[in-house]
Amino acid sequence: GEARGYLCFKIDPQRVSALPLPRPRHEIFVTSPMMEGVHLRGGDIARGGLRWSDRRDDYRTEVLGLMKAQIPKNAVIVPTGSKGGFVAKRLQEEMARDEVQQEVIRCYRTFISALLDISDNLNGETILKPKSTLCYDDDDPYLVVAADKGTAAFSDIANEIAIDYRFWLGDAFASGGSAGYDHKKMGITARGAWESVQHHFRRLGQDIVNTPFTVVGIGGMSGDVFGNGMLLSRQIRLVAAFNHSQIFLDPNPDPEVSYGERERLFRLPRSSWADYDPKLISGGGGVFLRNAKVIPISAEVAAVLDIRQSHLEPNELIRLLLQAPVDLLWNGGIGTYVKAQQESDSDVGDRSNDSVRVNGADLRCKVVGEGGNLGFTQRGRIEYAAKGGAINTDSIDNSAGVDSSDHEVNLKILLNRVVSDGDLTLKQRNQLLEEMTDEVAELVLQHNIQQNGIISAIEADSRETIDSLRRLINRLEEEGALDRALDALPGNEELKERKAGGLGLYRPEISVLLARVKLLLKQWLHREEKLCSGTFAQQLFHYFPTAVQRRYEGQITSHRLSCDIVINEVVNSVVDRLGILFPFRLLDEVGCSVVDLVTSYQLATELFATEPLWQELQALDGKVAWLLQQALRQRLAHLLERSIFWLQRYRRQSEAALETLNFFRQPLLKLQQALPELLPEAVCEQIRTESEAWQAEGISPTLADAVAQSTVRFNCLDIIAVAQKSGFSAETLTRLYYSLDDEISLTALRLQITTLPRNSFWASLARSALRDDLHKNIRALLSELIEERMRVSDPEQLFNGWCQHHHYGLERYQRLTQEIQASGSAELEKITVAVKELRSLLA
Repeated sequence: GEARGYLCFKIDPQRVSALPLPRPRHEIFVTSPMMEGVHLRGGDIARGGLRWSDRRDDYRTEVLGLMKAQIPKNAVIVPTGSKGGFVAKRLQEEMARDEVQQEVIRCYRTFISALLDISDNLNGETILKPKSTLCYDDDDPYLVVAADKGTAAFSDIANEIAIDYRFWLGDAFASGGSAGYDHKKMGITARGAWESVQHHFRRLGQDIVNTPFTVVGIGGMSGDVFGNGMLLSRQIRLVAAFNHSQIFLDPNPDPEVSYGERERLFRLPRSSWADYDPKLISGGGGVFLRNAKVIPISAEVAAVLDIRQSHLEPNELIRLLLQAPVDLLWNGGIGTYVKAQQESDSDVGDRSNDSVRVNGADLRCKVVGEGGNLGFTQRGRIEYAAKGGAINTDSIDNSAGVDSSDHEVNLKILLNRVVSDGDLTLKQRNQLLEEMTDEVAELVLQHNIQQNGIISAIEADSRETIDSLRRLINRLEEEGALDRALDALPGNEELKERKAGGLGLYRPEISVLLARVKLLLKQWLHREEKLCSGTFAQQLFHYFPTAVQRRYEGQITSHRLSCDIVINEVVNSVVDRLGILFPFRLLDEVGCSVVDLVTSYQLATELFATEPLWQELQALDGKVAWLLQQALRQRLAHLLERSIFWLQRYRRQSEAALETLNFFRQPLLKLQQALPELLPEAVCEQIRTESEAWQAEGISPTLADAVAQSTVRFNCLDIIAVAQKSGFSAETLTRLYYSLDDEISLTALRLQITTLPRNSFWASLARSALRDDLHKNIRALLSELIEERMRVSDPEQLFNGWCQHHHYGLERYQRLTQEIQASGSAELEKITVAVKELRSLLA
């Protein structure tokens, strides 16, 4: 790269210190996860958001902060996301706007060219190494550039450069161009963050869909995230907002009138709060400049914001706006405005906002929506959450933007191949991309919805599972998957104190763990060829819109990133459905591999057809009470967990997943359909009663029946396993099973095991061991009954004979189980003895 005045190296992080790097004439600053202690192996795929920074003195700090926010977002996208930034050093105050833009574009072109100069390229399947470059890493031709602050309109420029370089991705190199998904037009980042906002309010029992609610905002209506966010509800009462130059006050807005005016401002090419029609601002409000000496505070503003002063300096007013007693604080701007009490402003690293920053403990809003990055420090979030505030992290709330770009790039990789084969014109490709916009948005928003759901589930359980969470944090730290101090996670002593005080983890802490667990599982599954098999085809196809699924099945299965897409989708599915503790419980208790884990998950999902049930459950958002939804979620998760443990214990390691699926699928489907005729009337009545109770709460018959039948459906696994080995029909064995269940209370004993405490690693192991022993004994008892059945033709006579033969053992066992049930609490010692006595009934 001598012609451009810089020397390019592709570096291995283990060898970088040994390289003699000369000082280049141009400085290009890019971060990657390796700077956070995560080692990128050669061949990893990467994408990067490039920012034109106006923080000339500390733009490195800004980019590193953005990288910290980006790493957790990598959990929901296929590639490894990075961040980059540049400062235009030749800008002068007297420059016209067009001159500034041209200089920034010149810098941007230099940046993009530099990246492509040191990137591997593809010609068919042949890797082309960069010229005049010393390469120390493995082949990695995947490089994607994403938009960021100041570069959102530059995607076509980047793609033009990529095409000029003959880079293999073509116009997939930079997402969001003229033939891509415009994030502002889609409003995708704001929509993702709004899913978090709605989830928080549902949990609080506040109906923001039909009832007006108060908002203080950070940003202006011309901004993508702020503007789109403030148009997502007609119930918003935006009482105050501020951006870099103005403060907007509207103490008593009419929701419908103010919505219309915000929409008008959003449609203007470039708007500011000064463009807001003053006639539409309620009494006592107005728009004020941040460089004013003092701002008068009307009685109306003082009342709604709980302000006592009659005049305030602009910065003082902004601090009070951040602390206003409103329903929602919506961050759609740039800058860090909230820290923790123990943090200094210098710790934050955003000097431009030192004068307005407040502490998390001082916030009085009910909910925070982080549409923008870095609005809070992580410790500031935790401090706010500890006093009862509802908040996730920016990486959870605003991940939809990067997620949308990820889908665009992978769609273009797929469709560009179709174009190159002559089966689609570029114009037709662009039209197809546009037609799929809404479905791509829905696919992306699923991650926002599901992550909020599982964070709430983990938070609700965290008081009971805090010991297990402590063990998880320690393990992630040992694996190098997190930095406890950097991620602001509590130490072991603090966790013990929380346990003693009946406290669990807070949502911002859980948000970090959620991402770190996903990233570690994705790393462990990296390039596992087994995941490219037909068993996981469903995960691969579900990543793409239905129009592509129907037309280009072959191109999807041969997609260059098919394995990476499968890994991304299956890891997100496992963790979003079953939580952050379950994968490690299974690995520890069963001793299986991560591939076995996701394989058993996929088998259980397909055998019990749970995915449509999850989707139906998710569609109930806002239609039924959140606690009811949570109870249904727990039942579905419990069915999957029990099935995965069972399959992992039962399935031989050498047995192919498809073989296990074929072994169970048809017998299970047939048996489930016949259950109403096979089950005892008492069991049927119990299922009907429970299903009708769910339906009375607004649950569909399909979902209500599936949840009510979850236990009997799970029992089918034991029945089919014995039936297939013995040659007896599953129908006959079902009747025997429930006769046995009626006699020795198998279901009751299983439920007792389920309610055992799981507040420590060893408690979970003990519970798992009891569960395994119970199922082994059940299968053994059924096998023994079958042997008797071969000698006795009458099933009733058979069972009576067996009971008579085991008369004394049954009496002792029944006394024990009755005593356990009468005690009203599950105790490990008693249940262990009961399971041992059950084993003694075997001949």
